[in-house]
Formats: sequence, C-alpha cells, structure tokens
Amino acid sequence: MSLSAPLPSSPADPILLELVDPDGRTIGTEEKLAAHQMPGKLHRAFSVFLFDAGGRMLLQQRALSKYHSPGVWSNTCCGHPYPGEAPEEAAARRTREELGIENFKLVPVGTVTYYHPDELSGLVEHEYNHLFAGIVDDTMNLDPEEVHDTRFVTAEELARLRDEVPFSAWFPSVFEAALPGIRGVVPPQTW
Repeated sequence: MSLSAPLPSSPADPILLELVDPDGRTIGTEEKLAAHQMPGKLHRAFSVFLFDAGGRMLLQQRALSKYHSPGVWSNTCCGHPYPGEAPEEAAARRTREELGIENFKLVPVGTVTYYHPDELSGLVEHEYNHLFAGIVDDTMNLDPEEVHDTRFVTAEELARLRDEVPFSAWFPSVFEAALPGIRGVVPPQTW
C-alpha cells in the first residue's frame, strides 16, 4: 500500500493508519478497523494531555456511541495520524475537532508502545504512541460524536476517579509514560 494515501474525503472512505516497526519506522498502511482486530498490528498513534493554568488535567469521557471503548474516561484526546501526517499535527487537529479548542500549544513528552486487548469489543490497541502535553485556556465546543463529557482533575481527584469509574485500557500506559514530561509543562508540585 502507498504511504502517501490521501486524507479521507467522506465518511465512506476507509481510514488508513501507518503501520510501524518496534522502533517507530513506518512500514506500511492498514485500514483502521483491520489494524485493531486480533492479533492487532503495531501502528502509530498519539495521546494528548492538556492542563489548565492551575495544573488540573483535562479528561474526556468518550462518546457513548463509539464502537471502541464507549463511555470510558481517558486523557484529553487520542487518535491516529493519517499516513504521512506528522503526529504533532494530527494531535492538534484531533484536539480541535473533538473538543473545539483552538488556543493551546503541544509539547512532545515521549513515546510508548503497548498491547492492550479489549475483551468487550474483541479489538486490540497495539500502538506506538506519541505523547504530547500542553496548557489550555479556552472554551470548549465538544463534538458529541466523539466526546460525551469532560472534566478537569487534580492528581488526587484523578486517583479517586480511577477507583470509581472505568478508564480506557490504554490510559495507564500513556499516563505513566507521559508523566515525567508532563511535570516539565505544568506548574511545580501539581503532578
């Protein structure tokens, strides 16, 4: 398959993801759903962690209508770059599309690779994930097809919430990997 595949022009067009090797080098493309079916194909992804000026993390509850992990809480935004799209551009694009936020700047805070099967859907998250953090000072205009709810939480509130409600299978992996870099972005002593 071509690595210069065009962006989907309509919802009927297949969404292609970049397949990568364990070092994150692009080795091909695959249709999105096919890449997530058992046994799962390692592909490029991104995760965004936005914070307010006080250092509270913006969480997103995924839309209840999503075919994968509906209604669970997770980081601010996550997704997949299109083939040939830089991860930081994809992360900014999807954050704007899902949350309607315009005023933010993303800082790269690492990468992480993980393999998380989802027993409920039968899908697999096998991702080479680029991590980004930033500060946001903007109102949101949520896309209800993507986001059911949002909330800002402190580190203590996040710990309690993770004991009370379901989170995405990938959240622990991306959060722990991003945390050292997050601490360089947010106010001291908040995380």
